[in-house]
Amino acid sequence: FSFRKLWAFTGPGFLMSIAYLDPGNIESDLQSGAVAGFKLLWVLLLATIIGLLLQRLAARLGVVTGLHLAEVCHRQYQKFPRIILWLMVELAIIGSDMQEVIGSAIAINLLSMGKIPLWGGVLITIADTFVFLFLDKYGLRKLEAFFGLLITIMALTFGYEYITVKPNQEKLLQGLFIPYCKDCGTPQLEQAVGIVGAVIMPHNMYLHSALVKSRQVNRGDKREVREANKYFFIESCIALFVSFIINIFVVTVFAEAFFNKTNANVSQVCANSSSPHSSLFPNNSDTLEVDIYKGGVVLGCYFGPAALYIWAIGILAAGQSSTMTGTYSGQFVMEGFLNLRWSRFARVLLTRSIAITPTLFVAIFQDVEHLTGMNDFLNVLMSLQLPFALIPVLTFTSLPSIMHDFANGLFWKVAGGLLILLICCINMYFVVAYVMSLHSLGLYIGAALLSVLYLSFVAYLV
Repeated sequence: FSFRKLWAFTGPGFLMSIAYLDPGNIESDLQSGAVAGFKLLWVLLLATIIGLLLQRLAARLGVVTGLHLAEVCHRQYQKFPRIILWLMVELAIIGSDMQEVIGSAIAINLLSMGKIPLWGGVLITIADTFVFLFLDKYGLRKLEAFFGLLITIMALTFGYEYITVKPNQEKLLQGLFIPYCKDCGTPQLEQAVGIVGAVIMPHNMYLHSALVKSRQVNRGDKREVREANKYFFIESCIALFVSFIINIFVVTVFAEAFFNKTNANVSQVCANSSSPHSSLFPNNSDTLEVDIYKGGVVLGCYFGPAALYIWAIGILAAGQSSTMTGTYSGQFVMEGFLNLRWSRFARVLLTRSIAITPTLFVAIFQDVEHLTGMNDFLNVLMSLQLPFALIPVLTFTSLPSIMHDFANGLFWKVAGGLLILLICCINMYFVVAYVMSLHSLGLYIGAALLSVLYLSFVAYLV
């Protein structure tokens, strides 16, 4: 083992881990803490471990073949299913991009004390495109260093909230290592499903398999390939451990401070602290419901304005970093599936325009509560896309014709298959629960027809 070699391979895993820290994940974390307290921390731990094992497969595919997942899909699938697969992955990337735009706009609104409206925040995020292109010109290592800075900002800001709130350490450890949820009902179950859906992102498999290609590996030398696989796995473990700790900060802050709180409790505290946002919370006995925006407001009411602004800085760092990795994912997916070589500028402009347009309409015509409410729909959208990344990555890493001596053994085939089945079942539950909550017969019928087509395509991939 060499720390110098580990440092040389460090970078791709940290870029990949940012998908575990995007605004959709942060919102899932804080809702989990507010709804279930410390009881679902073990679900977060389990989801992160499962995510690590799946990312390992994606990285191995890139290292061994010298091709990323989208390029292998282009070679292995017929034209029609390949186009459908590409469209599904693009949908996941656009959905993720919309969450990042929403998160950044909310953070900018909070930091400006409401002076910059949400639509203004959405427009400002267009500047991400130019920041990304500017940094990309200076080489990948500098870009990786910038991502490292943003992750550090998230760790410091959410760590500050953690130190300020001082969560109960005994409850934290119990929630983390005792896989049980006492007195949990449907809301807690839906939060558990939401955690899994938010943590394991479909486009992240495509991203990680491409990022590892940035390091020079002699694929004719099995020892060198084996060594690269080892160091990339160690780096992924470190990166996901850091992201897991940051997620723990968010869950435990809201579990300690706001679990079982009512709107009346919060309304009273906000009124006493002369918060300009106290009207957000009706004076009733309903259980408090929080999102990224309300979460920052509540922290400000209880722990002072500094807690609100530091929270907003953390959300802004999450939005900015994840929007760049989403752009990279889109670049690799389009190039791989369609064999197109667009300029990065054109590619960024296209996906950002597609993501920003619907978000901008919502920001102009609705208030902040409706904007954050889009997260539920977007999480469902991305949950539906998971099989279109997980099935190909397990299939290709199991084929000796592609992976040669590095193909998955029987254990990985069985365990990987069971993991993917479990994740897909969990996410289908999430989707069904979401559709049932809409209470519309027309939507039920439409969802049933789409389900038949969807399951048929999944069966084809299997």
